[in-house]
Amino acid sequence: MAKSGTSDSDDVIIIKKYANRRLYNTRSSSYITLDFLAKLTREGKDFQVVDAKSGDDITHNILTQIIMEEESSGQQMLPVGFLRELISMYGNSMQSMIPQYLEASMDAFRKNQEKFHTAMEGSIKNSPFAQLARQNLAMFEAASSAFTPRKDKGAGEPAQPGGALVPATTSASSEDEIATLKAQLSAMQRKIDDLVDKK
Repeated sequence: MAKSGTSDSDDVIIIKKYANRRLYNTRSSSYITLDFLAKLTREGKDFQVVDAKSGDDITHNILTQIIMEEESSGQQMLPVGFLRELISMYGNSMQSMIPQYLEASMDAFRKNQEKFHTAMEGSIKNSPFAQLARQNLAMFEAASSAFTPRKDKGAGEPAQPGGALVPATTSASSEDEIATLKAQLSAMQRKIDDLVDKK
C-alpha cells in the first residue's frame, strides 16, 4: 500500500468520519464499515480518513481501530510480549525511532516473502527434491508391477504334462527387478545425503 503523502491525490480514497462514527466513502458516495477499510488495505489500496468537521487526518486512529477489531475477533497476531515491549517504548528516549524501525522491518519482511514465493514458483520444478520425488514415484510404479502377477503375451503359457499351466513369469525376473529397485533406492539415499551435507 502506498504511504500517505507519497501518492498522487487521485490515487488516494478520501474517507470522511462523522460525529456519529459513520464512515463515508467520497469516491463511491456511500457509507462503509471498518471491515471494508480492512479489505481495501489487504488489496493494497490507499485511503485517507479525515474528520468531517475539523478536516484533521485521523487515518492512524482508524488503522489502529481496525487492528483492535481484528485482534478482538480471535485473529490475534500480535504476541503479548511484543505488545508489552511496544507499550514500554512510549515515553522512552528511543520512541521517535520505533516507527521507522517497525516500518522498515515490515517492508523487509514483505520483500523477503515475495522473493520466497518467486523462488518457490520458479525453481521447485527443477529442484533436486522434485527430481527425487519423480524418481520415487517411478520406483513405486516399478515395485507395483514387479509384484503384480502377469501373463505372457506370447504364444501362451507352457503346459506341464497332464495339461497343468505353468506361470510364464519366473522368479528370476522378479529377483532382477527387486535388485534394480534396491540399487535405485541406494542411489536416491546417496543423493539425499549429499543434499544434507551441502546445507
